[in-house]
Amino acid sequence: MGFLSIAHTDIGIRKNTNQDSVLIKEASTDYGTVHFSVICDGMGGLAKGEVASATLIRAFSRWFEEDFPFLLYEKRTDGRIDYNALQKSWNQLVDEINVKIAGYGDTCHAPCGTTLAALLLAEGRYYIVNVGDSRVYLLRENMQSLTKDQTFVQREVDEGRMTPEEAAVHPQKNVLLQCVGASPIVVPDFYEGVYKEKDVFLLCSDGFRHVITEDEFIKILNPRGMTTEKIMKDAAVYCTELNKQRKENDNISVIITKID
Repeated sequence: MGFLSIAHTDIGIRKNTNQDSVLIKEASTDYGTVHFSVICDGMGGLAKGEVASATLIRAFSRWFEEDFPFLLYEKRTDGRIDYNALQKSWNQLVDEINVKIAGYGDTCHAPCGTTLAALLLAEGRYYIVNVGDSRVYLLRENMQSLTKDQTFVQREVDEGRMTPEEAAVHPQKNVLLQCVGASPIVVPDFYEGVYKEKDVFLLCSDGFRHVITEDEFIKILNPRGMTTEKIMKDAAVYCTELNKQRKENDNISVIITKID
C-alpha cells in the first residue's frame, strides 16, 4: 500500500507569527513504503514558540533519516518493528529536545515550549507519540480521536469532576499539563494499532478543530472523496478558511494522509 499525503498551515487571523511546524517524510524500504508525519504547536502564550516547534520538527526529521532505519531493520519482534524499542527511541529524543529547548529559553529569558503529535505508518500498523493537545484522528465511516489531550480539562473529565460539555467551554480548556521545553519532565503518550486501505489519518494543531464539528469534518474529509492529493489539499484549505471565518484565534495546521 502507498500513501497520499498533504500538509497545510496558516498563521490565522489574530497572531503575528505562525508558531506551528509540520513535517512529512516517506521512504521506500524492503518492508514497503513507510510514512512519517509530525505536527508541533509552539505555545502561543510563551515567547519563541516557533523556535520550540521548529527545533522539535528538525529533531524528528533527523530521527527518521538516521535512527529509524536501525529500528526497521535491526530491532524487530514477531516480524515487525519492536514497539518497546520505538517508544524508548522516541522518549530519548523528547527528553533531549526538552532539555535543549529549556536551555534556549533560559538563555533568552523567554520560556518556550511545544506540543507534539507524530504518526508513523509502517507494515500495516500505526504508531503515535503525543505530548499536549495536538491530535491524531482516524477517519473511516466516523471520526475517532486516537490521542487523548494532556490538558487540565481532560484530566478533570477523566476524574469525573467535569463533563465533556463543561470542558468545551471552560476558561482553562487550553491549559496543558505538559509540553516539550517548558516541563521539567515530559511523559509522552504512545498508541499503536492497525490501519487498512482507504483509511484517512488527520493530524492537527488545536486551532484546526475548535470551531468545526466532527460531523462537518466527516462530511468535508470523507475518505471516499479523498482520491487525489489536490482534493485533499483543497479540503484542508477549505477547513482552514472556515476556521478563520468562524473567528478561530490560533494558528491553524493540518496533515492529511490516506492509505492508497
